[in-house]
Amino acid sequence: MRVLWLFSLLFTLSFSDEIRPGYLEVKATGTKSFQVKWKVPMKESMVLGIKPIMPKNCKSTPPSRRSVNNALIETTTMLCSDGLAGKTIQIQGLDATSTDVLVRITHASGASFMKRLTPTETSFKVATQQSAWDVAKTYTIIGIEHILLGIDHLLFVFALLLIVVGWRRLIGTITAFTLAHSITLVAATLGWMSVPQAPVEAVIALSILFLAVEIIHSQQGKVGLAERSPWLIAFIFGLLHGFGFAGALAEVGLPENSIPQALLFFNVGVELGQLIFVFVVLCLGWLLKKSFTQNLLRKGELGIAYIIGSLAAFWLIERTFSFWF
Repeated sequence: MRVLWLFSLLFTLSFSDEIRPGYLEVKATGTKSFQVKWKVPMKESMVLGIKPIMPKNCKSTPPSRRSVNNALIETTTMLCSDGLAGKTIQIQGLDATSTDVLVRITHASGASFMKRLTPTETSFKVATQQSAWDVAKTYTIIGIEHILLGIDHLLFVFALLLIVVGWRRLIGTITAFTLAHSITLVAATLGWMSVPQAPVEAVIALSILFLAVEIIHSQQGKVGLAERSPWLIAFIFGLLHGFGFAGALAEVGLPENSIPQALLFFNVGVELGQLIFVFVVLCLGWLLKKSFTQNLLRKGELGIAYIIGSLAAFWLIERTFSFWF
């Protein structure tokens, strides 16, 4: 059963211009000295109006600034007279935005602490260690947000849903995709495998383009590999998408004393986000099937395939150009 899921595509595309989270990293270089990295999203020359407010007992050197991948990065060194434990860190201006800030504190002992700040929770007290519940909650939310804000990953899943016929094949296909990206996510995060991120992002775009072409061929009566064995295509390209997830997780980092738990719950978050998306798409697909004729749905599906393919081709060229030239 293949239907036009136009509303689902619009739902997906609405995330293409999302506000990415800010990131604050404070790493101890001694008992009272720290290296601070502040990364804030920017668009063209406009920088999101948020900034970290450190405890009063801390003094910082003038920051060095550079822009990388639509983000402003500031680095500085900080000296705190009696350390950071028990002190409050605040993100000024966060309550006036719709974004989040991920904070990572690494103590001199090597223990690390992760905290997710939101417009409704703009400050926190630095703890010496993080509870198991905090790790699970933080990394599950990070995983959910990453998949739901990752338009390329969602478009791949969306294209699969347009191709797959029947519930059993759908369950098998989603399971294959989940298994594949879980394998490479774990392997890349733990350092067992290493793949350059830029080519991976380009091939992810290629995977979406491939599925768009398969949808068009199917409309023309040509049965392709993706329609015959969708689980195989989902597994092969899922391995590459897992490297993409690992790259995002690498930017956030993992707490040294809770790596397995953080990795597990990040992956759980990715799967929950993926299931939410699939559920919404299927529900909207059912509503559209009830509202429009089969002929109109097929024509609309073909148009969507061309839109997906065009977007994927643009990404492929852009991402290839970024590392090839």
